[in-house]
Amino acid sequence: MSQRDSESFGMGTLPEALGVSEAFLDFQQRLSAVAKIDRPVLLIGERGTGKELAAARLHFLSQRWQGPLVALNCAALSESVLESELFGHEAGAFTGAVKRREGRFEAADGGTLFLDEIGLVSLTVQEKILRAVEYGVFQRVGGSSSVRVNARIVGATNADLSEMSRGGKFKSDLLDRLSFDVLYLPPLRARREDIEFLAMHFASGMTRELELAAVPEFSSGALDSLNAHDWPGNVRELKNVIERSVYRSGGGKIKRIEFDPFVNPYELESVSKNPDEDERVSDDLSRPLQEQVKALELRLLRKALMEAGYRQQAAANKLGLTYYQFRSMYRKYKDEL
Repeated sequence: MSQRDSESFGMGTLPEALGVSEAFLDFQQRLSAVAKIDRPVLLIGERGTGKELAAARLHFLSQRWQGPLVALNCAALSESVLESELFGHEAGAFTGAVKRREGRFEAADGGTLFLDEIGLVSLTVQEKILRAVEYGVFQRVGGSSSVRVNARIVGATNADLSEMSRGGKFKSDLLDRLSFDVLYLPPLRARREDIEFLAMHFASGMTRELELAAVPEFSSGALDSLNAHDWPGNVRELKNVIERSVYRSGGGKIKRIEFDPFVNPYELESVSKNPDEDERVSDDLSRPLQEQVKALELRLLRKALMEAGYRQQAAANKLGLTYYQFRSMYRKYKDEL
């Protein structure tokens, strides 16, 4: 379990959330509205969209803002450990339990309990969470006396809990209790107006960290590649990409964006540098369509790689593809290039 998962959030100013797009502002408006209603909330979003940040804002905008905000990543723990983390345990409950220990529910009394990856909780633990949410009562592991608690639950997941409920993998009663409102966090591809805005923000932060004289400038090509990327890792991926670009620039102009730090530069040595050997595509109906499409893709792939100096991101840009689309095509034809 990481240090982040085992700590309560500190109190203070609202957690930072940045954006200017309509999708971002609409989400923030909905989040602010439900924060004032003392009911459970579900946050649904892809990795890197900021579910923990949204949970923190829910807490600090609520009437419970002076109380504790406690977080737990349910994916990181086995069923037995998760139960003990949530509800605590009595001395002697299991080997190593030498004294009573409070769980996260007790720690969040009067405040908010954020359960990340709640879709991965076992049915057994779901039943106990249901009782705690519905009645405000639970028992510590190894205990027989009831413990009363008053904590607001905010759950987060990227799973389809409705489908899981229909399949018997998530308790319908618990889903009903948790879903007073369900907020979907917009992925970065749905808020493209924020990409350059966030890029400059992250670049400024990295500039200060590296003690550079000025924030590096992005070339138009670099900005084009940022805007064309699909961002499967969302804001977290953008932050990593920008900070790496600033670090590698050494304070100079950023002309190229490296989205994947795991690209092996020696893998490109096998690429053919003689596009004159390509088969030409024509309207000859004697050749199957799939064969001609393959020949066209191979020819354009070779040409893009040559013109880009065998830099895959630049080649992807020339073809109007995202880096991941290009990599898929590259792997498809790698042995024939």
